[in-house]
Amino acid sequence: MTTPTAEKAPAKKAAAKKTPVKKAPAATASAKNTAAKNTAAKATPGTETAAEKTPAEKKPAKKAPAKKAAAKKATAKKTASPAQKQEAPTADTGTRTESHAALVRRARRINRELAEVYSYAHPELDFENPFELLIATVLSAQTTDLRVNQTTPRLFAAYPTAEDLAAAVPEEVEELIRPTGFFRAKTKSIMGLAKVLRDDFGGEVPGRLDDLVKLPGVGRKTAFVVLGNAFGVPGITVDTHFGRLVRRWKWTEETDPVKVEAAVAELFPKSEWTMLSHRVIFHGRRICHSRKPACGACPIAPLCPSYGEGETDPEKAKKLLKYEMGGFPGQRLKPPSDYPGKPAPPLAG
Repeated sequence: MTTPTAEKAPAKKAAAKKTPVKKAPAATASAKNTAAKNTAAKATPGTETAAEKTPAEKKPAKKAPAKKAAAKKATAKKTASPAQKQEAPTADTGTRTESHAALVRRARRINRELAEVYSYAHPELDFENPFELLIATVLSAQTTDLRVNQTTPRLFAAYPTAEDLAAAVPEEVEELIRPTGFFRAKTKSIMGLAKVLRDDFGGEVPGRLDDLVKLPGVGRKTAFVVLGNAFGVPGITVDTHFGRLVRRWKWTEETDPVKVEAAVAELFPKSEWTMLSHRVIFHGRRICHSRKPACGACPIAPLCPSYGEGETDPEKAKKLLKYEMGGFPGQRLKPPSDYPGKPAPPLAG
């Protein structure tokens, strides 16, 4: 019977034989090869090594930030609010140069849209003849058409013609037109123009621009109101509403009324000038207000570069609408038959 010690002895010898004692030279050779390569690299600067090629292999990793930025942009687009989405089409007209042809197209489209909304647009002063329209327009400076319409019935009842007004007592005229404000200066103007009409035009209002602007208190704006609505002569009426809106729409950056008139006249055929003036002024009085425009209730919001200057919430914007758009009386005591709103009330007292 063989002892355990004898049986294990050959195993130890076999294990000793299997020990990889000859691998050390291989490691030494590898080290020598590495050292040789390093030495060769130092000796020949133009030679590329595997270590030098590593940065080139990692170049694709540098594109990761760009992918992240693109992902952020995509996320931002998905989370954009409805208001931001509505602003997007209009932002370019305010930040990007718009060609003249594109401006003409946009301006005329706005006019067409306004024509649908305000198909009943008209002069908002009550008048029966050119003389009454001329006097009413002069009185409308620095006040509302509503206040003028409430004031002129008594004035025209007392002085129905230019001859009558020219011969009036100034103090009596002042008292009649007091509600319109600046009544002393206005009395001087309307009595002065009445005398010129009596003495130079046979008591009739002239139908020419050059003649109208020579009358006391009559400028181009007043002259075009009279020419367009009493004589059918096309003209652009640049009042405060008109000037404000055309600048918001980027039709022009001019502030001088004469320059505004010239700039806008280039965008439209002459036949559109009078009605364009009515539509723009209607829109300025009802929706596109000076201090807080009702952007959320505006029918031309997608065409407006200034969208967002006012209230964009539709429900809140609806509460800002004025006159017939807001369900209130208009400015005329005797509005046209196609006017959809309520007549204005007469002056109290």
